Order: sequence, then C-alpha cells, then structure tokens
Amino acid sequence: MNRFSYLLYLLISVFSISCTESNDNSKENALNVLSRKYVKLGLFIGQYDADFVDAYYGPDSLKPKSKPAIFPKDSVQKEIASMQEELEQISKTDTKDQKARAQWMIGQLTAFSRRVKIYSGEFGTFDEESKDLFGVAAPEYPVAHYQLLLDSLDLILPGSGSVQDRFQLLANRFIIPKNKLDTVFKTTIAEARKRTLDHYKLPTEEKFTLGYVTDKSWSGYNWYKGNYTSEIQINTDIQIFIERAIDVGSHESYPGHHVYNMLLEKNLYRDKNWVEISLYPLFSPQSFIAEGGANYGIELAFPGDDKIRFSKEVILPLAGLDSTGTGLYFKALAIRGQLNYARNEAARGLVNGTMSEPQAVDWLKQYCLYNEETALKSVAFIKKYRSYVINYNYGQDVVRKYVENQIKAQNKKASETVDMPAESVKSKIPQRQWKIFYHLLSNPITTQDLLN
Repeated sequence: MNRFSYLLYLLISVFSISCTESNDNSKENALNVLSRKYVKLGLFIGQYDADFVDAYYGPDSLKPKSKPAIFPKDSVQKEIASMQEELEQISKTDTKDQKARAQWMIGQLTAFSRRVKIYSGEFGTFDEESKDLFGVAAPEYPVAHYQLLLDSLDLILPGSGSVQDRFQLLANRFIIPKNKLDTVFKTTIAEARKRTLDHYKLPTEEKFTLGYVTDKSWSGYNWYKGNYTSEIQINTDIQIFIERAIDVGSHESYPGHHVYNMLLEKNLYRDKNWVEISLYPLFSPQSFIAEGGANYGIELAFPGDDKIRFSKEVILPLAGLDSTGTGLYFKALAIRGQLNYARNEAARGLVNGTMSEPQAVDWLKQYCLYNEETALKSVAFIKKYRSYVINYNYGQDVVRKYVENQIKAQNKKASETVDMPAESVKSKIPQRQWKIFYHLLSNPITTQDLLN
C-alpha cells in the first residue's frame, strides 16, 4: 500500500468510527428523551388509575402538572403506540445496553396499553390480559392433576375425614399468636438479611420500616420509597402460619422486593442514569420478574431443609408453639405448594366469567387447601388484581428454570475447557445461583429473556 492509499484508508477509518459513535450518541439521546416521556406518561396514567404506579423515585420535574377532568384514553393510546414505534427503531441497534433498554420499554408500554383498556372498562380474557400485562400466559392443568396431588397428600396426613379438614387440623397447630407476630417477623427478616449479605454487598444506607395493617386483600406489601428505603406492611386480617413468616418476610425484604428495587435503583438509575427505571408500574412484565424473583429468593435464602430447621430452632420457640409434627407439616406444605396453580384457575374462571365467587371460594378450599377466610381474601385479591396471580407461581417457576439453565450452560462450558471434578462443580452451585440471581435483579430483563 503506497503512502497516499494508507492516508486515505486512515481517513476513511476515522470517518467511519466517528459516524458510528455519532449514530450511537444520537440513539442514546433519543432513548433518554423517550425514557422521560415514558415516565411522564406512566405518572400521568397513575393520576387516574390508583394501582398503576407501585413506586417512583425519579425527578419531581417529571410529575404531572395538571389532571384533565376526563381521562384522555385515546390520546394516551396514541402516545403509547408512537413511543413504541420509535423504540422499535432504536432496538435495531447493535449496542447491547441501548437494545436492552428499548426492548424493555416496549414490553412495559404494551402493558400500559392493556392496563388503560382495563381501567376504561375494556376487559379481555385472563390469558389475553396476562400476555399483554406480564408478557406470558400461565399453563393450565386439568382437575386430574390437582386430584393426584391431593391423593398423595391423603396418604401422609393422619386421621380420617377429608384431605382439606385433616390438612387444616395439622396447620392450625402452627398459627403464630398475634402478640408474637412482630418478634417473629423482625427475627425472620433479620435472618434473611444476614443470609443475603453473605452474598451481596448492599448500599450501607439501606433500611426499611415494618408495620402491620388490616383490611387488605394481600398478605404483605413492599412500598419502595427510593433512596434504598422500603416500607413493609404485613396484613394481620387473617391467621399467619409459621411458614408464612419466612415466606412473606423474605419475599418482601431480603432477597425479595426490597433488594430488587434497591439494586435497580443503584445499578441502573443512579449508576447509569436510566430514568425509566425510577418508575415501577405494577401491572407490567417487571412484576413477573419481581414477584417470581421474590418467591425464588426464599429458596435461596432458606434452601433445602433450612426452613424446617429455622422454624424448629427459632420461630416456634419465639411463638411459644410446640414443634411436634413440624417435619410432617412441611412435607404436607411441599405438596400443597404444587397445588398453587389451582389459584390461577380460580382467577381464570372469575376473569372469564365461567366461575362465580362462591364457586371460586369452594375451588380454592378444595384444591388450594385454603381455609374459609384465606379463600375469601384470595377472591378479593383476584377481583382487584385479576391475572396478576400468575406472577407468584409461574413467575417463580420461570425464574428458577432460568437460573438452572444458566448453571447448566456454565457447567457445559466449564467441562469443555477445564477438567473439574463433578463434586467441585456441585459445591459451587449455591454461590453461582446467587450470582445469576443478582444479574437478574440488576438489569432490564424481560419475560422473553427468561423464557428464551
């Protein structure tokens, strides 16, 4: 190559790089503009739909300045479609972060559109709504599936009578007295926090408050306030059993919702200035990750028989309860846990109009083994939140499968490059589960990312 050709090559190369960088910067600027519009739109809708915004910790400047007397549904839907069209163009970029942000907002905006329809009285079927709101429809199982599980439970429960009555008789021995609830929950959350800190470095200023409420359709709630702070509320309307102290406590705190929201705030909103993350719309694919991840997080914090050990050694003594039958109770709970998809069927029936409220209550008592008050609360929850119920069970299963698949892929790669004993690989699985879970909680992951 002569000197002139070489100089020409350099000029072309520099020009090409400059154009690429300019194009990337242009798309980044467009994304930042769209992210602010996305937040403004979500906050605007939230003025009308009280359940739309679950958390917001972004700039005050993005909050609505006015509220028209009539909800402008059509103009909101046009704005959603326009933003999605712009984001589709940006999502074709080769820049990983830009593509992830654009695709994430596209899915969230699809949920915006569906929720606007629901708020305006335009209802879809259970599966139609869940696909748009959460990016997926949960699998259906026939009655025979649940009956087989009930039959297996029938074999281990003592006494005579229906499975439902015998299970409830066993469970009633493990109800936490109301005057012991605060001590039990604070102790359980402290243990979940300690176990989480063994794996994650959390912001030093992180904190939460714990309170007790009544007259709610949910059993626990995390109200994230930003600045690494949560308000956790426990509903004491219904009886709380020992396993719920672990499940609800960990789900709402460590490594559940409190940790999830903190990591998003720190790693994406603060460190990368991704403004869209500061808005958490409740009815969105983000909740599929949040609820499924929070339930999976319980398994991480209390793996194997740790729930049983912690209950026997800590919760039961604190609650002043006898530990006799604890092992049997948790064995029965493991089977009942496989029945939790039956709740989806009650919700599907109520949303689709194929099941009345009394029928749904009976279904939940028969196939979910709920007592009367829990079944009634569950129906109240479904009436308010509709297809949201799939996020707890199907979300948990999808998150678990995602983590397992990531570990399998890592194992395969390691076996191809390094001769590592099987026992050594197995011993590292728990810490790898925590690491993969951290990635899941700290990035704009979509439902499709989990399923692919």
